[in-house]
Amino acid sequence: MSKFFTFFDTFIGSGYAVTMWNHPDRPYQDLPALPPSGVVETPAVLKATITASRALARLDGAYKRLPDPTMLINLIPLMEAQASSEIENIVTTNDELFKAANGALPDVTPQVKEALRYREALRAGHESLATRPITTKTAVEVCSHIHARTAIIRNQPGTYIGNPTTGNRIYTPPEGRGVILDHLSAWERFLHSDHGLDPLVVMALSHYQFEAIHPFFDGNGRTGRVLNLLILIETGLLQLPILYLSGHIMRHKDTYYEQLNAVTREDAWEPWILFMLDGVESTARWTLDLVETTDTMRAAMETEIRALNSKVPAASLTRLLFSQPYLRIDNVVEAGLAKRQTAARWLTEISDTGLVVKEKVGRNVVFINTRLLQTLFQTPLPDWCPTAPRWGTPSP
Repeated sequence: MSKFFTFFDTFIGSGYAVTMWNHPDRPYQDLPALPPSGVVETPAVLKATITASRALARLDGAYKRLPDPTMLINLIPLMEAQASSEIENIVTTNDELFKAANGALPDVTPQVKEALRYREALRAGHESLATRPITTKTAVEVCSHIHARTAIIRNQPGTYIGNPTTGNRIYTPPEGRGVILDHLSAWERFLHSDHGLDPLVVMALSHYQFEAIHPFFDGNGRTGRVLNLLILIETGLLQLPILYLSGHIMRHKDTYYEQLNAVTREDAWEPWILFMLDGVESTARWTLDLVETTDTMRAAMETEIRALNSKVPAASLTRLLFSQPYLRIDNVVEAGLAKRQTAARWLTEISDTGLVVKEKVGRNVVFINTRLLQTLFQTPLPDWCPTAPRWGTPSP
């Protein structure tokens, strides 16, 4: 056995009997820099970029019309965190995450804590864009937040991606800290070069490249999926990280890994790019539907609360209930809406009508916006999108 630890990143699925770039046992030291040498913006890809861009534009317009556009920041990133973590076999439920994020889960499991750190990584990455473009430093900071410790660029051999069933190597990424840093520098230059490629294509290409470089011992997939959203924000296609893209990847997880593999072994860029563009388009449509549905629900609840008690600041309290669906009395007090006794009375009155559900959690009482949660958790992602037949079918 080697004196070095062997690290495994496993593809979860039915198993893969494929050869990565014909040499799965050798580090891919000469991983080609982006952009690819062939044409990547094929007619099919260009058509898909138009569809996806339009979906993002409609989403952008819809969330800006919300009374509180930041409301989704407390909702979608949690679902993104759950899905992205589950792709790596870190299994939690959305319900657990929402409870934990709002202080309503007495016993927080390590899996929930790890998934919550993904949300913090996404938030930190988003905030970093205010002061600098996406760089290797961004990736290191994101990965560090995910693991709650400083991430380091791999400096030992032994990392490979393997079949979880057989243990056979599928792919060995570049080795040597200097080699990896060189690949990351080229990745950075591609992100910020004037190559004329559509930003959505840039996102898809750069996600493959980051996963192929595999710069960290662990957390590469989750870091890469945070970077996807940051690229969309940096290029102006999104204003906030409110795209549930990991939901698409989780739903089609086997295809996600198969298409990543196919790029390396066959230079099959078009199916991979189409897969990612379909994900952007379908999750943008899903989020748009969610925005419109929840805003209608919010307006209706605001009207009902105002009719119940005209002294309650109905608009502000309703916004709280839709940004923090497990609402505590302290949340109302901290928002400056009322003192504790008054806040408790208001929330009890509202729960007595059935608008929210009152529940004792440990020593705290929480008021649960079950209408919102049911909409969030039970609205499925689209089963079909226009380009789906080109890259595969949903995982069961």
